[in-house]
Amino acid sequence: MSVPNNRTEEIAARLIRLALDAGATEAEAGAADGSEFECTVRLGELETLKEAGSSAAGVRVFRGKRSGTSSTSDLSDDGLRRMVASAMALAEVSMEDPSAGLPAPAELGCAAGDFDLYHPDIEAAPPELRIECARRAEKAALDFDPRITNSEGGSYGSSITTRAFANSPGFLGSYKTSSCSLSVVSVAQNGGGKLERDYWYDISRSFAKLPAPEQIGVKAAQWTLRRLGARKVETRKAPVVLDPRVARSLAGHMFSAVTGESVYHKSSYLAEKLGRTVASKCVTIIDDALMPGGFGTSPFDDEGVPSRRTTVVNEGRLETFLLNTYMARKLGMSTTGNASRGLAGNPGTGHGNLYIQPGTRTPEELISSVKNGFYVTELIGSGVNIVNGDYSRGAAGVWIENGRLAGAVHEVTVSGNLAEMWSMIEDVANDLEFRGSVAAPTLLIGEMRVSGT
Repeated sequence: MSVPNNRTEEIAARLIRLALDAGATEAEAGAADGSEFECTVRLGELETLKEAGSSAAGVRVFRGKRSGTSSTSDLSDDGLRRMVASAMALAEVSMEDPSAGLPAPAELGCAAGDFDLYHPDIEAAPPELRIECARRAEKAALDFDPRITNSEGGSYGSSITTRAFANSPGFLGSYKTSSCSLSVVSVAQNGGGKLERDYWYDISRSFAKLPAPEQIGVKAAQWTLRRLGARKVETRKAPVVLDPRVARSLAGHMFSAVTGESVYHKSSYLAEKLGRTVASKCVTIIDDALMPGGFGTSPFDDEGVPSRRTTVVNEGRLETFLLNTYMARKLGMSTTGNASRGLAGNPGTGHGNLYIQPGTRTPEELISSVKNGFYVTELIGSGVNIVNGDYSRGAAGVWIENGRLAGAVHEVTVSGNLAEMWSMIEDVANDLEFRGSVAAPTLLIGEMRVSGT
């Protein structure tokens, strides 16, 4: 194991030594140290303010094929010893699992390079400036149009985190991240007294790269005003255009369907589809944990396996499932470097920067190609069944008539089946932007059921 470079690495390495001294055959440990800031300004007045720091650690120990885990925020030597003793006691009473264990030493490592995950200007920004950003963003929304009559607030948030991981085969590594975000939720009222709300936000690794607060506020106001005069439409089948704010959820559903857990337990409609066509040819889905500055980027996963760029769907063909070590063993495959967890517990499966690869046409060109359809800007509820692919969600947006956005629509449902929806994607726009670790450009689905009056 290499020499620790910071306090979190020292704690993780210390836990490995304590676990092995206590009789563990294998062990892995994580430690994290961080701070966060949150504030909300409503109608110009500071409404909420939070600033906090936290440190914690966790350990997983093995006694042969039995394992136990524990975590603590008491990072004194006595606290770490008690945590290890607790994990060892749990391992004594756990069931043996033939697939349990750490990755093979040859699978461990850290991806090389500067991933642009930390910028000190977030920490350097004084609290007064952060609060003022929230105030300016909200004011820009309220001043944009007299129909913007109220606000649910402008909010600023930021976090700084250092995370370390170590295991008994000798892996030791850590990385530091920063992020900040700014959002506004505005409320508009039409002549009849009907209220509508919408929002806009952005997020960045650097305070300097966050858009101007006025841009956030104006965008929130524009989205809100577009909802005024919303109506229901008659039930029909029609083309559906998904705005990026909602199209990203489709990428999320694909992720849920290709995780090792879903595949192994046969709880995914894609469990038997590896190597087969599962989407239209214009769909390529990438999981890239090496993207500089990405919100899903890290040099290694939560088992110490190097992060990587993985093509999940290539021109409609399902190329791979996403796996941690445990699920890879269960399926007779190899880990894809997608282990994810908190500081303790057994690893689950996570993603890096998951996105649908953009196309070449603009969103306006996609919309103009639709004679009569639905441009969806909000999805409501969680009526998605990954087992059989059934899909039904409440929706709001704008109706398209003769290639133009014609009027706001609300209180309708869009429904179909995920397998059919992926196969009926006719075009993918060029407007891919990341405001989180999952992203998608505007998508055109040839037909879905839109249920209204």
